[in-house]
Amino acid sequence: MSSNVPDAPAHPSFADATKVWAKIGLLGFGGPAGQIALMHRELVEERRWISETRFLHALNYCMLLPGPEAQQLATYVGWLLHGTRGGVVAGTLFFLPGFFVILALSTAYALFQETAWLASLFFGLKAAVLAIVVEAVLRVGRRAIRNSLSLGIAASAFLALFLFNVPFPLVVLGAGLIGYLGARARPDLFTAGARGKPAAAEPASLIDDDFAQIRPSAARAAGVIAVWGALWCAPLPLIVPAFGWSNIFTAIAGFFSQMSLVTFGGAYAVLAYVAQQAVEGFGWLDPGEMIDGLALAETTPGPLVLVLSYVGFLAAFRQPMGLDPLLAGVLGATLSTWVTFVPCFLWIFLGAPYVERLRGNERLSGALAAITAAVVGVILNLAIWFGLHVVFREVGTLTAGPLSLVAPVWSSLDLLALGFSVIAAVALFRLKLGILPVLALAAALGLAAGALGVAA
Repeated sequence: MSSNVPDAPAHPSFADATKVWAKIGLLGFGGPAGQIALMHRELVEERRWISETRFLHALNYCMLLPGPEAQQLATYVGWLLHGTRGGVVAGTLFFLPGFFVILALSTAYALFQETAWLASLFFGLKAAVLAIVVEAVLRVGRRAIRNSLSLGIAASAFLALFLFNVPFPLVVLGAGLIGYLGARARPDLFTAGARGKPAAAEPASLIDDDFAQIRPSAARAAGVIAVWGALWCAPLPLIVPAFGWSNIFTAIAGFFSQMSLVTFGGAYAVLAYVAQQAVEGFGWLDPGEMIDGLALAETTPGPLVLVLSYVGFLAAFRQPMGLDPLLAGVLGATLSTWVTFVPCFLWIFLGAPYVERLRGNERLSGALAAITAAVVGVILNLAIWFGLHVVFREVGTLTAGPLSLVAPVWSSLDLLALGFSVIAAVALFRLKLGILPVLALAAALGLAAGALGVAA
């Protein structure tokens, strides 16, 4: 190693790493973009536990997986540092604080939703959510859009979803195939990773030495699938004897298990899928309540997909199966969280050894880069979906052949909601107040509007 490269830091103890993962879990506000930035600062810049290139390689793999990429990235790095126990602790602490907060907020929402002050509070929070989602489009776009080709992939993904309602897995597979094949002909156009130059002098990797001997194998893969597959299905032996096969709890387990398999692209892609199915398919909640759930998730640390805990809570609260509604809600929230996050550990522990062996593979990097670009189109689609439901009281759908277009009823435009959204955007983009101050400002505006009797 050249003399201008700093020595590798001492390997963190398991206890020290646990403290850092707890800190990340408690401070992980701002959605996946903010959480990834927080991990980068803590793990790459300050502690130098993992190099820039290794961090980005892991991130691009996690972007390929279904589910929340930030939580999976934490699990991946935890596994690199301390094996399976490190991955379990890192991944669990990433979402556990937020889960308890969202559980408390869901309880308050279910009990006091019709109270005027709470309705006014969420009226304001919805405006901030719209600005935050728009910011997510710009944040991810700056990282993923590197040239005209990646811009074209993002635009194509958006049009496929927004105009033709193409299933998201097909969009991801198509983008990945383009990147995989295109990287051979023009590798310069398919470069995975974030913008900006890598660290000028990366530390010697304390991870390489520890895991140099780990080799993927069929026996190891079978063991991982058996253990984590059993944990994934563990709630069923408790639910079925008590309630049978047809009940709200098996519906929650089945739906969110399916969601964990098909919702590629991270938190915002998950929200788009869940919003469509939970609102239009199952009728568990209405579009306004879904936006309220996202507002709740934005106010808590941890992954935004904790909104699924809120959805599970409301679904079971309203169909308690003879239980106390609050108890049923807690069980529904816990169940939805379990079947959402257990598969995340499975994907990491199963795939990470193979991904480590494929570092530097040109075609894989091309596929990951193309998928990252496609995710920009997904987030844009979500931003428009939420925006229409925030500033219009009525939103319909226009269909013409293969086209399926969400269309607002223009006479239902809510000028106050639009005005609050503009204020939140100015505070976030122009004044750089940050997500939590913007949420606080929007909540205060909503409460003031309610006190004056002008909130919708």
